[in-house]
Amino acid sequence: MPATDSVPTGSSVSPQTIRNAVEIAIRLGAIALLVGWCLLIVAPFLGVVVWALIITIAVDDGFEKVCRWLGGRRILAALLYVGLALLLILGPTVLLSETLVSAARDYAHELRSGALVVPPPNDAIRDLPVIGSRVYDGWLRASENLAETLTRFEPQLRTVSKWLLATASSVGLGILQLVGSILIAGLMLVRSDLRKNSLQRFAVRMAGSERGPELASLARATVRSVVQGILGVAALQAILAGTGFVVAGIPGAGLWALLVLISAIVQLPVILVMIIPVVIGFSTLSGLAAGSLFVWCIVVGLLDNILKPILFGRGVDVPMLVIFLGAIGGMLMMGIVGLFLGSVVLAVGYALFEAWLGDAEVA
Repeated sequence: MPATDSVPTGSSVSPQTIRNAVEIAIRLGAIALLVGWCLLIVAPFLGVVVWALIITIAVDDGFEKVCRWLGGRRILAALLYVGLALLLILGPTVLLSETLVSAARDYAHELRSGALVVPPPNDAIRDLPVIGSRVYDGWLRASENLAETLTRFEPQLRTVSKWLLATASSVGLGILQLVGSILIAGLMLVRSDLRKNSLQRFAVRMAGSERGPELASLARATVRSVVQGILGVAALQAILAGTGFVVAGIPGAGLWALLVLISAIVQLPVILVMIIPVVIGFSTLSGLAAGSLFVWCIVVGLLDNILKPILFGRGVDVPMLVIFLGAIGGMLMMGIVGLFLGSVVLAVGYALFEAWLGDAEVA
């Protein structure tokens, strides 16, 4: 008979081993419970705190220069930064938000009730290059028989009306979150040494003493690149466009400014959004005023072609699809703040993932 290997039918486990396993399981369970509890507590503030951290990373270099100019008085420098941010960002935001809320609610109710009235187009619209005749003909048909025009786009209009109402209701919360992020960012700037050391230690703990600092530097470069090159330029375009719409008296200036902001962040040509306000301007304003608005919109639309290569090129190369998915996903999940936060977080995650893949290829 062939020889067969003897296989043990069982093995004994010492009571001490069982006690050690139970003790480890209890410890892990307690740690998981504590971590989960902490996350539940900070969850309502997590987005605001993360956005504040992103702001501080983006302005760190400039803040340190201001501190040196002020003789190392960090509290004074932080107060100047917070005051300037509230003045330059919050002021136009509140002004445009008032028109955004009113216009969004009015348009949504009119779309739902069918009470929307379209005035006949101005003959000057025909003279617009490329799109003039098509816009004029479509506008004329809508003004003569709006019901038939709306019937063809009824599903899309329902979706638009729901989005308008949801956007209007989230504007106030978005402004409060923005103010909270700016104030928390001011506190983080005062204690920037503690923040930098904590992030550095966390990176070393996660990736080791050799790779951790490199990944931390990569994350900081990505944050600065996205915030300055994409979000900063998009916010500037939205504010300038909204200011032009307010001065020209375009109805719903805040709503159009928000659409410009979204288009700029998701890397769509903002001129596509500004076409409608320009057409409205040619229909309701004088020739000089409408022409000035048209030139202003052209300048705003071309602004990203000048600033984005300068600012975005300072960091790392992030595909526009990543920015698009991050902005849209963040807005769907967190509202207005998520529009900014989602693009930055996904860009940082993508950059770190690419670095991890590069390490695997080298190994």
